[in-house]
Amino acid sequence: MLINILKNIYRATKLNTTVLSDFLLVNSLSSYGESFVNNSNLSSTTNYLIWVDTQSFKVNIFTGKKSNWKLIKSYSCSIGKPTTPTPKGTFYIGIKGYSFGYSHGYVCYYYSQFKNDYLFHSILYNLDGTIKDGRLGMKISNGCIRLAKVNAKWIYDNVPAKTTVFINWNKKGEFKLMNSPNNIL
Repeated sequence: MLINILKNIYRATKLNTTVLSDFLLVNSLSSYGESFVNNSNLSSTTNYLIWVDTQSFKVNIFTGKKSNWKLIKSYSCSIGKPTTPTPKGTFYIGIKGYSFGYSHGYVCYYYSQFKNDYLFHSILYNLDGTIKDGRLGMKISNGCIRLAKVNAKWIYDNVPAKTTVFINWNKKGEFKLMNSPNNIL
């Protein structure tokens, strides 16, 4: 019954499937994400915290404070390919900008730096505005974290500089998500 209601909402509002799946994910996984973050002793100098779960290709955004984080957004993303991996660890939001890549024959929008040349940004677009590579949920980037354009813009518009970004790592003995609810939708 819930699925039929959601299908009707989707049809009535013509929601982008990424937006719909991210809405459902936040509502279905909020206790899991909040439990992980609140039990990991993570803090931020701002009221926001970003946790990138590289196992499930999700950028999870929280508000609150140490040990009392509430999940407000969860976005599908792509991360670095094995030859150019996304760095793992704790970082902070730095500079932001509208776009880059024109000299390379593509454009990415709404970037937010988290370490040196590593950014959150939109998927890749051709210079004429069409999508060049819209894939999410894969290891395909040069280390940056790709998001749907609307989601990259949300981070750009709302998450302030100096916000903590925690990107999990998977080596034995380090933070590893067990039984991560992968690709529920």
